[in-house]
Amino acid sequence: MAETIHVRGEGGAVIAMDLPLPESIQERLDRGAIQRVNEDGSPYYAAPAPAPKAAASKSSALTDGLVPRPGARAGKDDWVLWAMAVHAIPETDAEAMTKAQLQELPEQPAPAARAGDGRPDEAADKAAWIDFTVRSGRMSREDAEAYTKDDLIALFA
Repeated sequence: MAETIHVRGEGGAVIAMDLPLPESIQERLDRGAIQRVNEDGSPYYAAPAPAPKAAASKSSALTDGLVPRPGARAGKDDWVLWAMAVHAIPETDAEAMTKAQLQELPEQPAPAARAGDGRPDEAADKAAWIDFTVRSGRMSREDAEAYTKDDLIALFA
């Protein structure tokens, strides 16, 4: 029996699809035109990959399973793709951000204190709550920054 996944199409509808995906659909998923989501439309977070074995030689960010941060002179498109891959920021939100805002994002997202839903601990700083709010699709980064940390926490209570 084929594994079924759910994707949010360009129009916003959540569609169930069997794997393997048709080549044209897989290409759209790979470039971020459509996103994989849970059945209810909430963001999909894949299970973390097993930690790679320690190598005897010097390893790079790629061999550690991390997406390397673009260089300072990289184009905005590279920064948008990096933000989508590392911080799970929706494509439209990432494209709406300036290159400077994308460059201000941390190297890796703050680890979530709650394993089930990805919410940061209430003791986490406001930036972690803004990142979570944006990743969950509740609002844009600019809107989230206008709220206090307590307001953001209350949104997810």
